[in-house]
Amino acid sequence: MAALVAQCHHVFGLRTGVANNVCCVDEQTVIFPSGNNCVRYNIDQKCQRFIPGLEKSQGMYALAISPNKRYLAVSERGERAMITVYDLQHEQCRKRKVLTGGDLAVFEFVSMCFSPDSKYFIAQSGGPDWMLLYWMWERQKVITTVKTTIVPNPISQVSFSPYDNTQICVTGYGVLKVFRFMEGILKQTAFQKLDTQNILCHAWVSEERIIAGTEKGRLMVFESGDLHWDMSVVSKASQGPADNKSGCSRSASLKKKEIQTEMPRVTVITAYSKGFACAAGPGKVLLYEKTEEKDHYRKTREIRIPQDPCRSDPGRAEQQQIMSLVITPTEETVVTSTDFNQLYSFTLSTAEMSKGELAHFEHLSHSFHSGSITGLSVCIRKPIIATCSLDQSVRIWNFETNILELYKEFQEEAFCIALHPSGLYVLVGFSSKLCLMNLLIDDIRLFKEFTVRGCRECAFSNGGHIFAAVSGNIIHIFSTTTFENILNLKGHNAKVLSIIWSGDDSRLVSCGMDGAVYEWNTLTGKRESESVLKSCSYTGISLSPDNKSIFVVGTDYTLKEIQDCQILREVSSEDVTYTSVVMSRSGRTLFTGTSIGTVRVIRYPLSLQREWIEYQAHASAVTKMVITFDDQYLLSVSKDGCLITWKLIDKEGRGLKRDKELCYAEEILITKTDLEEKNQIMLELRTRMEELKMENDYQLRLKDMNYNDKMKDLTETFNHQMESLNTKIQILKTEKGQLEAKHQEVMTDSQKKHSKEVQDLESTSSKKLLLEYEKYKELQGKSQIMQANYKLQLQTMVQEKEAALQGLTLYYEGTMKEKELLLEQCQEEARMQLREFEESKRQMEEDSDHEIQDLRLRYERLLTEERETNLKMKGDTGIIKKKFSSLQKEIDDKNMQFERMKGEQNRLQAVIKSMEKDTQTLKKEILERDETIQDKERRMYDLKKKNQELEKFKFVLDYKIKELRKQIEPREDDIKEMRDQIQEMEKELDSFHTQDIKQQLNISKLSVKLAATENELHKEIQRVLDGQALMKRFKTDLHNCVAFIQEPQRLKLAIKDLHERYIHKSDMMDIAGLDNAIQMEYARHQEHLERSLASMKQKLARTSMGHSTENVKIMQENVTLITEINNLRGELRLLRSQVHNYETQLRLNNKGQKQQAAEAKDNLAPRSSIHDVVHRLNLHDEKEMVIQLQKVEIRQLRQEIRDMSVKHPHRPPSSPKLPSLAHL
Repeated sequence: MAALVAQCHHVFGLRTGVANNVCCVDEQTVIFPSGNNCVRYNIDQKCQRFIPGLEKSQGMYALAISPNKRYLAVSERGERAMITVYDLQHEQCRKRKVLTGGDLAVFEFVSMCFSPDSKYFIAQSGGPDWMLLYWMWERQKVITTVKTTIVPNPISQVSFSPYDNTQICVTGYGVLKVFRFMEGILKQTAFQKLDTQNILCHAWVSEERIIAGTEKGRLMVFESGDLHWDMSVVSKASQGPADNKSGCSRSASLKKKEIQTEMPRVTVITAYSKGFACAAGPGKVLLYEKTEEKDHYRKTREIRIPQDPCRSDPGRAEQQQIMSLVITPTEETVVTSTDFNQLYSFTLSTAEMSKGELAHFEHLSHSFHSGSITGLSVCIRKPIIATCSLDQSVRIWNFETNILELYKEFQEEAFCIALHPSGLYVLVGFSSKLCLMNLLIDDIRLFKEFTVRGCRECAFSNGGHIFAAVSGNIIHIFSTTTFENILNLKGHNAKVLSIIWSGDDSRLVSCGMDGAVYEWNTLTGKRESESVLKSCSYTGISLSPDNKSIFVVGTDYTLKEIQDCQILREVSSEDVTYTSVVMSRSGRTLFTGTSIGTVRVIRYPLSLQREWIEYQAHASAVTKMVITFDDQYLLSVSKDGCLITWKLIDKEGRGLKRDKELCYAEEILITKTDLEEKNQIMLELRTRMEELKMENDYQLRLKDMNYNDKMKDLTETFNHQMESLNTKIQILKTEKGQLEAKHQEVMTDSQKKHSKEVQDLESTSSKKLLLEYEKYKELQGKSQIMQANYKLQLQTMVQEKEAALQGLTLYYEGTMKEKELLLEQCQEEARMQLREFEESKRQMEEDSDHEIQDLRLRYERLLTEERETNLKMKGDTGIIKKKFSSLQKEIDDKNMQFERMKGEQNRLQAVIKSMEKDTQTLKKEILERDETIQDKERRMYDLKKKNQELEKFKFVLDYKIKELRKQIEPREDDIKEMRDQIQEMEKELDSFHTQDIKQQLNISKLSVKLAATENELHKEIQRVLDGQALMKRFKTDLHNCVAFIQEPQRLKLAIKDLHERYIHKSDMMDIAGLDNAIQMEYARHQEHLERSLASMKQKLARTSMGHSTENVKIMQENVTLITEINNLRGELRLLRSQVHNYETQLRLNNKGQKQQAAEAKDNLAPRSSIHDVVHRLNLHDEKEMVIQLQKVEIRQLRQEIRDMSVKHPHRPPSSPKLPSLAHL
């Protein structure tokens, strides 16, 4: 199998054409279809999980989620329609059940729904049968089926009643039926005919009430089978109870008006606790709530899709048709999907807070493509993706953060796109031109236009200095810096569909519809190699990393590998057309996209067998595929408008190792004017902020003055109240003492009475127990006697039973024998009767045949007579019909005039009633608003009071803070001295650090010298080895020369050859120049350096060990010092709080009573000494003692640090600096 595995990482896009294509699992999770997958999107975490579609799926038709939010049903079409139920609580969303139509030939399911208890499931099949199937889905059992419509009118929606498992509603064109499941079948209840209404959606509001929306913008409420209420989503409701006749007359009167002005379509209705929400035309959702009147609803809010400033026509976004509408379980958020492949959300809490304002939807995640994606490109310097689509837009995505960074729409459709390797420029091909654009911080701005018409393919070179653009069958090459047309490559006979640059940009490979693959030299413009196969039209091309192999795909269902103008390998795709191909940067794996939307991972080198992994990706043909430059992500786009990013991992689930770590750039482009405008806005805002600060400070000062005056008055009144309360407390204490004395007397009396009653009860109960015990003994004796009697009776009855059984068996055996004899006789009689019956039957049949022939002749004569009379009657009826039709026309004309007059009368009455109703509702709203204004004024008054109290409290706190600051100042001076001392210690540590750095530099120099000596040693070893090899060769040649020792001439020639082969002039010069003394000196110098290096290494190891131990000790001592300082600070805070408490109590009590103040001091003193057992009499002296002790300890620590620095002058630096005392 393939060495790499592609795992779906993120999807940008939504699949339309799926009924109910948005489902809410909880408040944070939304499910929607994208490509051939269902996506679980977490709104808060911005992450996705995927439920892949079925293999060989031909389309997804509908989604349904169970009321308990555990199961998801997906309707797909393969060879036949199937419904797959997934378990959402499982981590992998495993497949639970697969439902089919059984024996019925079902090709699609257009609508589905779970029952309220999630045990049953219904699905509506498509035409021409339009069968409704009812399952017990966990058993995969079809309980019953019913045909929902006889006339070929399409069904739009089916649903269970959320209040009753047995009730089902079906709506469609002229159809609104309610079925009830009874006695194993679905029975229809009586509903009125709606032939003229195309009902698109419905929702259950109560057990008997259903709201339906029509194509003409009408909302119709049905209750118990009757039209109860009818209104338009544009005008006010035509309210009032309506029977069948009045409903029909109203619809007839409004028919002309609806034809003249096209009404908005009500495509979706969703019920919630307060009422219901419905889609009312393009880009608009209305919220209706129940009114105080029992049967009516009132429109409370209108939510619209906002204009899109990035579009060429901003108002086009408002024309999107809403296809699905979902409210989250907590009813806080509304999520919608549109026919432009977009997802929007809106929070209902903001709607309630801002009633009366125009509300707008927001994108759920990002804006997606709404058309086929035609171009895809990535760059080296930034983690961004560029895509273009037939929806006239260009979008820039980030595949690391999974966000849409830039988006812009143009006047023309974009056919191709290419990102510059720097990621700062983009090349876009339109039908009439080719545009080079700058990617700014918030815009895609045009920079240069090229006159290349119908550009369907373009690509920057890997260096980015040139780019290629295709126009028909010609490839133009331009310079990125001068914008000159350098080359025009001509040779293809049909359109060029794909191009690719080689790694060094020296070659360009192209393929096209003419079945030709050409390799061009981009320096000379000449064609270097070619491979032509006219029976195939190539659509995609890729190169191997070494640029030797070319991979192409086309319409002949194969993947081809081309080398040196020859097709080296050809792998069949098994009746699936490959549309694109790309190879990984490592050169081990090929990725192909197919015409059915799947992605295949194929191992390289290619084999003739089926060795690939296929993934369900898109809903239609894959148009482009690209791999990022770090080999971490595969990107694929399709005609369905979806962009999928795949994470490339190995089989064990680990990410691929990168050869080189890519560092992405963060710089962006911005124009000078934009930057100046933003700076100007910042300056204006700063000046405005300073002005507001000045105003606020002035107002605060004025308020402080007023509050100070008020505080003085309040303190005086508070002191008076305190005195009066103290007197009341003393009076209450005396009363309390008297009441306690009385209570004790009453308690003693009640305890005495209780003890006497307990003694009496104990005596009576003991007597009763003795009597009951005697009765128990008597009853026990009687029971023993009765048990003996019953045992004797049982024995006698058993014996009698056995005797009776024996008699009965003998009697019944005799009777059985008699009955068997009778049976044999009866069987013989039956056989005789059968024979007689067959003979009589044969005779009767013969008689009946004769009678039938006679009757046949008689009735044929009568038929001929009747036909003659019938012809005469037809002539008479023709004359009468002509007279009747003329009379009928006159009657119809009069009836039409009557209905018109009646319709106008009803319309005018309805308008009058609606106006009266509006006036009543407006009066009620006025009264409600008056009440709310009064409530708000009361709240404001209460808040003002609270504000005054808080300001008083603020004044008290300010006074306390000032006193505390006065006490803190001497302490802060001491802390500053300590900080200075610590800074001196840190400076000493820095000096140690610099010394250590110098030592490290010396070590690095020595290591460099050692590396140089090692290199020289390796060279000498290599020379020795070369000399040994030369010696071996010389010995073998010398041995061959010795063989010619008897022939002097041949010996002479052989020795000359040896001399010419092994002795050169340069060697002779080297041998002459060598000096033994130099070699000896070199060897001695080398040994000396090696010894010194070894000794330095040993010294370094010892010093580093010593420094590390000293460093740890000093760090530990510093930590202990900091902890002691923090403890002392905590004690200081406690002392200050105690002193403050004493002073406040003394001030309060000195005015009134001096004796009570002395008692309060005595009481509070032991409380403050919970942590310290010693009584502190003079607090000021104690504080000074603590400070002196701390100073002595700091001096001792300083002396120890100095001694350590003298002993060890060179030590490694401490890794981090100590935290400053200011932050502790």
